[in-house]
Amino acid sequence: MVGLLGRTRAQSTRRPGTTHPERGKHDGKRGQGPSDGLRYALGGRSVAGQVFVLQVVIVLLLVVAAVVALVLQVRHDSTQEARNRSLAVAETFANAPGTRAALNAPHPTALLQPSAEAARKASNVDFIVVMNTDAIRYTHPKPDRIGKKFIGTTAPVLAGRPVVEQVVGTLGPLVQATVPIRAPDGKVVGMVSAGITTENVGGAANHQLPLLLGAAAVALALATVSTALVSRRLLRQTHGLGPYEMTRMYEHHDAVLHSVREGVTIVGADGRLLLANDEANRLLGLPPDAEGQHVQGLGLDAGTAELLGSGRVATDEVHLVGDRLLAVNQRPTHLRGGPAGAVATLRDSTELRALSGRADIARERLKLLYDAGVRIGTSLDVTRTAEELTSVAVPRFADFVTVDLADAVLNGQEPDAGTGLRRTAYGGIREDAPLYPVGEHIGFVPTTPQAHSLRTGEAVVEPDLGGAPGWLAQDPRRTARVVDYGIHSLITVPLRVGPLVMGVVNFWRSEKPDPFDGDDLALAEELVARAAVSIDNARRYTREHTMAVTLQRSLLPRSLPDQSALDLAYRYLPAQAGVGGDWFDVLPLPGARVAVVVGDVVGHGLMAAATMGRLRTAVHNFAALDLPPDELLGLLDELVGRIDQDESRDDGRAAVTGATCVYAVYDPTTRRCTVARAGHPPPAVVRPDGSVDFPEVPAGPPLGVGGLPFETAELDLAEGSRLVLYTDGLIEDRKRDIDVGLDLLRTTLAGADRSPEDTCQAVLTALLPARPADDIALIVARTHSLGADRIATWEVPSEPAAVGGLRAAVTRQLAHWGLEEMAFTTELVLSELVTNAIRYGSGPIRVRLLLDRALICEVFDASSTSPHLRYAATTDEGGRGLFLVARLTDRWGTRYTPGGKVIWAEQPLP
Repeated sequence: MVGLLGRTRAQSTRRPGTTHPERGKHDGKRGQGPSDGLRYALGGRSVAGQVFVLQVVIVLLLVVAAVVALVLQVRHDSTQEARNRSLAVAETFANAPGTRAALNAPHPTALLQPSAEAARKASNVDFIVVMNTDAIRYTHPKPDRIGKKFIGTTAPVLAGRPVVEQVVGTLGPLVQATVPIRAPDGKVVGMVSAGITTENVGGAANHQLPLLLGAAAVALALATVSTALVSRRLLRQTHGLGPYEMTRMYEHHDAVLHSVREGVTIVGADGRLLLANDEANRLLGLPPDAEGQHVQGLGLDAGTAELLGSGRVATDEVHLVGDRLLAVNQRPTHLRGGPAGAVATLRDSTELRALSGRADIARERLKLLYDAGVRIGTSLDVTRTAEELTSVAVPRFADFVTVDLADAVLNGQEPDAGTGLRRTAYGGIREDAPLYPVGEHIGFVPTTPQAHSLRTGEAVVEPDLGGAPGWLAQDPRRTARVVDYGIHSLITVPLRVGPLVMGVVNFWRSEKPDPFDGDDLALAEELVARAAVSIDNARRYTREHTMAVTLQRSLLPRSLPDQSALDLAYRYLPAQAGVGGDWFDVLPLPGARVAVVVGDVVGHGLMAAATMGRLRTAVHNFAALDLPPDELLGLLDELVGRIDQDESRDDGRAAVTGATCVYAVYDPTTRRCTVARAGHPPPAVVRPDGSVDFPEVPAGPPLGVGGLPFETAELDLAEGSRLVLYTDGLIEDRKRDIDVGLDLLRTTLAGADRSPEDTCQAVLTALLPARPADDIALIVARTHSLGADRIATWEVPSEPAAVGGLRAAVTRQLAHWGLEEMAFTTELVLSELVTNAIRYGSGPIRVRLLLDRALICEVFDASSTSPHLRYAATTDEGGRGLFLVARLTDRWGTRYTPGGKVIWAEQPLP
């Protein structure tokens, strides 16, 4: 503002020849001299130039008007004089002696022409024409016109009245007077016309015109010079500005002066107030007629009046004016040649401080909202998200914050209508506030702000809890304690996403004496709105996660089957980020064998869990066929490929992108383990001496890739060895490479005399990540062998007579095992199986009895033909052997070996 006023003063006091900043766009080259500047100024674009042009035009118009008026007046006077002279000459000649008599003479022209010409020349007229009553000329300056009819008005003349008129005659335009010639008796006997041409009428005026124009030119030159002098002085005073520029400049100055939020005063050298803008009038409390008065008489305090009247320099000098603290800056106006006086600006520091305080509050609230957006919703846990809201709001917004949610929301479901909530989160500046504790179920009465928010979905502010009967009715004893504790104000905001109201958030104030207001309510609603989205996301995730976990756990084995070949321990840990498709299973196989399988479906969520269930079911089915591991993985590979195709056909994208699997079959009779894997991490084997190795098992492609075969590896495991199968979530994560994980697993597994359960616990303690990003499946199997005393084997010749000797040997072996009561059934079963092998198979034929949890009978032959159970008719002589076997045993079946097949049957022990 001071700069603006200084600019105004500089403009009013700038010396001639200086260039105004607003003239730069009109100045052309800046090297112009004073004459060039004058020519620009007088060019009509500046105020001085326009005044100059206007005055010159006015003087010129006045001179032209004077000349024209003078010429017209002269011409009028000359015409009038010509009319008078023509009339006088015509009357004189008409009344001259001899004129009437000459008309009656035989040759009037001869008599009248000489006298008419002599009279014309003597009277300085252009013609004198004498004519008879028929207007036939007797005389004329041009003889060839004599005898012709007169041009003019003659009727009034014949009536005895003279006529003066302007006509175009034979001599051109002229003024003529026509009078009658009367006889003594008054009768008109002729007419005389005298006239002067228009050219001769203006002759006098034409002679006077040069003098008149000369005088006009002199007058115009004098007026131009005087106007130029006046314009030059105006040029210096307006600095070459045009009217639009001057109007715009002063309008802008006036608008700025009266709209700026600083008071501006200008005081003259005599101490009188010359100018005060609207803000100065308001800040100083000046009367309406203050301008022109002395500052000492304006009712100001002594210090302020002394400062304004002194004209001294002041910088941010603070004065108390009424209840305002004004910061005054003052500078004199005569430093650059301006008039004496001083200009002062006044700024209300009281309002600036209040405004600064409001800006700080707004800035802090914006930062609070920003922090809320960053810190709320970092996890997909409903309770944790509610706790994040309380930690953000305390103590920056409220002294205590509580979050109450419906139980259904905590479980991932949509809440039912009602006011029953559970306190989920609490945050406060102190822990001893008498509010409901976390975990308590709260039923809000209908009059409370919380119940109103739940019903309407609108936030409620209670500025005075001590005077809020609706809130006090909730629990009179507890609410009285809350008020006595010092909590005096409350804002209740519903946690709402669309029409769904999940609970309420309560903001409590105790430290600040001021209650919550409308601005606080708006901030609270914004905070809760952001938290509500995060809580709803966590609720939805909880619902989906619960569904997926439920599905996954329903598809995983709930307990391990009874078997004698392996001591087993397992762990299954779902990922915290979402349910995956890791799975495991233990499957008893014929011949006391056990299959152990671990798999991992790529991806997370319900689809991965459902695919895992399908694969586990398929493994059960394929294992029931007693397929080798490589063939079983081949069938799984085809199944996963079909699943991918089906999902792609349904929604245009593959929901499952593959799976990995390791399948191992352990035979306790031979202590041999057959293993095949499809893209899965290799199994680990812990020997009885505590050494650890990862056997070379061909990896094979992941399931679903297709096109490549799978291979098996044969592992000889000493009794007491531990076979460890796992998924990649155990050894690999974002911070650990798979090779590092394998080394750590090797180190952890090393050591003898450790049970499978202890081994599982040690592995998880050493390798489990803090927040698993993938599912983890781990199974540890310690091997046992089936002793030779529990195995009996016989070679049987391919002849029917050998069956009898076999029955006797079997009976003896069963007696040795103490199973004499099973001898009859076993003999019958083996007789049927061996007879079929002899009849339909090929040698060699071998019989094996295994005493495990059941009595297992096995018949080996070299044929790959499998028998089929059928129901024989009453007239059939055979076909009832397998039917009897199926009725006498719990299970029976066929499995194929590289050298043929095995038909087996199991009987429960007594």
